[in-house]
Amino acid sequence: MNEFDTSGKMRIIQELVPGKQITLAHVIANPDKILYKKLGLDPAVDYSKSAIGIVTMSPAETAIIAGDIATKASGVELGFVDRFSGTLIVTGTVSEVQSAVEALCHYAEKTLGFTVCPITRT
Repeated sequence: MNEFDTSGKMRIIQELVPGKQITLAHVIANPDKILYKKLGLDPAVDYSKSAIGIVTMSPAETAIIAGDIATKASGVELGFVDRFSGTLIVTGTVSEVQSAVEALCHYAEKTLGFTVCPITRT
């Protein structure tokens, strides 16, 4: 069978190959207020001079460990932890979020033997 179905359209099959990796580690400094609302984060909190940290990893359960490390490394709040998709969102000041993301990436790389992407920031 080829990659085209009977209607002539190309069919693409995507697969997830599990590995020990952090695939995204990003800090959003001073995000617009609407972003908090769209992410389902508490809009009543004063988010001036704050940041959002987003990290994706596999295996997905590592998000639990990453959330623990992030909260112990700085004063961040957990916004979202998904042990099924491997997504972690933290909020706090820019320096708290940066410290939390750096700490969890360092732990994943040095202690767990993960491949870790560079931390990016906007």
